[in-house]
Amino acid sequence: MKFVSWNVNGLRAVVSKGFEDIFRSFDADCVCLQETKLQAGQIDLDFEGYRAHYDYAERKGYSGTVTFTRAIPATVSKGIGYPEHDREGRAVTLDLGEFYLVNVYTPNSQNELTRLAYRLEWERDFADYVKRLDAVKPVIICGDLNVAHQEIDLTNPSRNRRSAGFTDEERSALSSLLARGFVDSFRYLHPDTTQAYSWWSYRANSRARNVGWRIDYFLVSERIASRITRAEILSDILGSDHCPVLLEII
Repeated sequence: MKFVSWNVNGLRAVVSKGFEDIFRSFDADCVCLQETKLQAGQIDLDFEGYRAHYDYAERKGYSGTVTFTRAIPATVSKGIGYPEHDREGRAVTLDLGEFYLVNVYTPNSQNELTRLAYRLEWERDFADYVKRLDAVKPVIICGDLNVAHQEIDLTNPSRNRRSAGFTDEERSALSSLLARGFVDSFRYLHPDTTQAYSWWSYRANSRARNVGWRIDYFLVSERIASRITRAEILSDILGSDHCPVLLEII
């Protein structure tokens, strides 16, 4: 099966940049988008053979996730079961039979780390949520996790030690999640690859210079890691400050 995840930084904006053709070129079984910035009825987007499952934020023009899937899921759930988190449209979970697919947009800690305390609450609750799913069947987690896990995952680690997305606390939270039985699919296949990024600031011509961060992931339950055949960063695809990431499993 083939999966693609992409923070589009505004679905309406990326549609105006050729998204529909890009979507079709993926030829994926599931396409998971984050930061859609939509409310219900604000876009008419239909792809033959796919069903769309949206989670909208209460706040207009903010956050939001959607999963397009060819298969008919047994169940679809929005949020992670915590009212304090589920107002922001950050997660869609599909039961696809042999596994759960969780499309997630992790909260950003913001400038001066004003939201770090909340972010760490989210991390604990999200980890508990996916671990409960994992007790039932394997889980595939994808999305913008808003953290560069290791120094290899961003261009300037020393300069960003206390920047949102590279604090010790955020990195430790991802380490803890992985320790609970999940695998970072990209590092599983590419443990030593450098200069592989999925997000670049719009400032200072960062993307052209490849001054970036790897903050978009596919995590899978350890017991299906051996089924990973491909995990790639599709950095040639434009339209957002993020690029898509891809996972294939057998």
